[in-house]
Amino acid sequence: MVQEYSELDDKAPRADGRVNEDQAMPGPVSGSGRLDVSKPIWSFEPDAADGKKKTGKAAKGIKSSKKDKKAKKAKRVKKARNPKSGRRREKALPALFQPMELRDQHIRNRIWMPPMDTYSSLRHDGVPTNFHYQHYVSRALGGFGVVIGEATAVNPQGRISPCDVGLWDDEQTRAWQGIVRDVKAAGAVPIVQLNHSGRKGSSGCSSMGYINATVPVAEGGWQPVGPSPIAFGRMAVPVQLSRAQIASIVADFRSAAVRAVQAGFLGVELHAAHGYLLSQFLDPLINRRSDEYGGDLSGRMRLLIQVTDAVREVIPSGMPLLVRMSATDWATGGWGLDETIRTAKVLKLHGVDLIDVSTGGLVPGVKIPAAPNYQVPFSYQVRSQVLIPTTAVGLITKPRQADRIVRKGLADAVEIGRASLRDPYWPLRAAYKLGLSAQQAPYPEPYRRGAYGIAR
Repeated sequence: MVQEYSELDDKAPRADGRVNEDQAMPGPVSGSGRLDVSKPIWSFEPDAADGKKKTGKAAKGIKSSKKDKKAKKAKRVKKARNPKSGRRREKALPALFQPMELRDQHIRNRIWMPPMDTYSSLRHDGVPTNFHYQHYVSRALGGFGVVIGEATAVNPQGRISPCDVGLWDDEQTRAWQGIVRDVKAAGAVPIVQLNHSGRKGSSGCSSMGYINATVPVAEGGWQPVGPSPIAFGRMAVPVQLSRAQIASIVADFRSAAVRAVQAGFLGVELHAAHGYLLSQFLDPLINRRSDEYGGDLSGRMRLLIQVTDAVREVIPSGMPLLVRMSATDWATGGWGLDETIRTAKVLKLHGVDLIDVSTGGLVPGVKIPAAPNYQVPFSYQVRSQVLIPTTAVGLITKPRQADRIVRKGLADAVEIGRASLRDPYWPLRAAYKLGLSAQQAPYPEPYRRGAYGIAR
């Protein structure tokens, strides 16, 4: 049953993402991952810890010379090193490297690898390959606290493209087991993202073409489905799902969650973002149904709540359940932050432990103001108004930038996406940039002798 949430309604958040004075404001996260609501955290004052506090000539707008910068850097390095051993002195862990807990899972730091589609199941059977093994295990060796697998389809028609991975049969389950085992052995927490593509299904990929278009059935495609017969861009018009088909998809999510446990995953994330099926039902621009799965927000969230309940029932009580949501579709009259917050409050009542906050992907042709930290205010608003842990993602690339987000309580963890594709060892470099010793950084023991900052 969908919970009534009228009693949970809050005053609408400000459009600029700032916080009204009368709103509860969570303070910096503790090592337990619990929220401290006693301390305000939104500050617009210069932050010395960010390395941006200006003094002396710099405060007057005079740029330091390269020689001055080099001298200052040498002084900082010398100060950080033990004069006897040449090693950095150990310091208090920055927020980005503090551990956190989600149910029974201990997570070594707040740097997460988000789900990113690789479209690399080239046999079109949904089975992860040696590429996927290397892709995920290398990031675990690189120090990420959590590794979230790419969108994993709950049935063949739920794939985004024919090249997507899945978790609907035994061969896929066995293939994931080896990947998951070694991600855990490297110290990271493996989480699977379960997905149904809906109207965005049967799209092309780099190995077969049909980019942003529907793959013909004769070439391995299929008829996409959705809440209403409204196409995404120039893709095929989806067939509207019947109640019986909806019930079958809920059952497929449940079965995939059972397989996720069998494969050894330590958490499950439901993909209700970026315009795939669960988010299609949420969005009023896409869902035009007149039955119990459409209409007002309680109807439009019904499928997501049913899937949440089905998954929560079959995974262990100590296993975290996450939901990824687009906080806005960036379209006039569409899905927005207020509905995201109201839905997240209901999800929390149904056993969801964290909201993975993103934006966009639901409707085509919208303008997204992408810039560093542009999605962080959405994560903060969900965190502060729902009192649930959140992650932040989107153009977060620098260690101090990421650390400040966590330290200021804007999110409980930061997801490093495209930057992790460039650098699988991003957390190790971040540890060095933030002044941690090689002993404090999450190095695999065989790699420690090659740690950043070691002269030879």
